[in-house]
Amino acid sequence: MGKDLSKMTLEELWALFPIFLVPHDDRWKDSFNEIRQTLTGLLAAQPVVRISHIGSTAIQGIWAKNIVDVMIEIPQSTDMKDIAQLLEQSGFTVMYAEANRISLNKGYTENGFADKVYHIHLRYAGDNDELYFRDYLNEHPAVAKEYETLKLRLWKQYEHDRDAYTDAKTDFISKWTAEARKENGDRY
Repeated sequence: MGKDLSKMTLEELWALFPIFLVPHDDRWKDSFNEIRQTLTGLLAAQPVVRISHIGSTAIQGIWAKNIVDVMIEIPQSTDMKDIAQLLEQSGFTVMYAEANRISLNKGYTENGFADKVYHIHLRYAGDNDELYFRDYLNEHPAVAKEYETLKLRLWKQYEHDRDAYTDAKTDFISKWTAEARKENGDRY
């Protein structure tokens, strides 16, 4: 048995859970549908606006971390901490929390990644740039391939530094999210 995750340093966590990319897998859609069904059941009594598949596993044909990202949008009138607490009671772990965003995960174990790994992004309705980015890349395969190329280039450079890996993608994501919002207005 490995060391308790809550007692690990950031460096130890990054070593145990490195950045890794794999070719697109159509089963990611099935994994999303499974977790959506689970979340829908767990949050049946809660006012959920939308549960969406986001992140690179939601973009057709590109390499991605084998982690399914899910966004749960809730009304502004709902206490986000209450929703997060319900998810924690059901085995999800809070990764970070700020005023209007809470991220949780499932599938991180003391011995590394489980077979299925999920990142849950809890947001207020309308805080959903990821939907625009996802749709734009799915509608523009050449831009999706550019994103894949960037991710593949950054992978080994930041294999054990998740924050730097994410930061290095920010300009690309911001540029194309802005373009998506111009093209699609108030789609969501």
